[in-house]
Amino acid sequence: MSLVSFVRANDSSIDALKKAIKRSLNLIRFSFARSINKIVIKPNMCYYYPPSTGEVTSPQFVSAVIDIFRENLSINPDFFIVESDASAMKCKYVFKMLGYHRIAKEKNVKLINLSEEKNKIVDIKVNGWYLRFYIPEIFHESDFLINVPKIKYMADVKITCALKNMYGCNAYPRKSIYHVALNEAIVGINKIIKPDLVIVDGLIVYGKNTRRLNLVMASKDPVALDAAASNVMGIDPTSVHQLVLASKENIGNLEFIPVGEAFSYVKQSFPAKSVKDKIRETLASTYLRIFHE
Repeated sequence: MSLVSFVRANDSSIDALKKAIKRSLNLIRFSFARSINKIVIKPNMCYYYPPSTGEVTSPQFVSAVIDIFRENLSINPDFFIVESDASAMKCKYVFKMLGYHRIAKEKNVKLINLSEEKNKIVDIKVNGWYLRFYIPEIFHESDFLINVPKIKYMADVKITCALKNMYGCNAYPRKSIYHVALNEAIVGINKIIKPDLVIVDGLIVYGKNTRRLNLVMASKDPVALDAAASNVMGIDPTSVHQLVLASKENIGNLEFIPVGEAFSYVKQSFPAKSVKDKIRETLASTYLRIFHE
């Protein structure tokens, strides 16, 4: 079983946030005693939503992560915040709209549109599906990859968190072509690109409604973290196909050990959707997908 930490920041200040992130890393026994020269950070920038919606990773959260690593590593590494274009989202707009241009300037880090980077074609088979991905070379050149996702419901695959966030590391912009085998595509990209650390931005979460939790989750195992997130959201992890498949592909463990904040309290605080909400969204998503196809 893998450790998954749950820590609440005392307030929304940057100092309280940094303290919470640092504690979350200590709880999973993360060590800064390592040689790292090039760090890639993958936030969730799925669309042009403001961070106040709980839909996208907050630039403030990423800024705090950068500060913590700079303060605790023996050398000052280069940082790269990355995202790729999607069918309905372009990085050149989303970087500016979400405030990442400002963070890049303040922290002296680089913003990278993966869809414009040199990449290599990688073919992989997952659960009987043959999938082709376009993998940017920055992932082969970096020393450390930090996955900074959000916790959200997603009708087609039930949840989106650590595993689904890596889906954006594929440089190919028209990602809707993978929706016919979305669970397999999520697992496939995680087999190719493996994060060294996952830190969840749970400052503001969106479920049945939007709520400020000031929550930080962390783990070295993306499957265990997603299993924990699924539990928090009121979903049995064994019913989430991407998690079961990822576990079978040895990407991580479905079983987890919660450390830090009382797990029952975090689960009670999350604005979980009802069964009726989930059924309604699934039906709507299925109808739209069929109509689109």
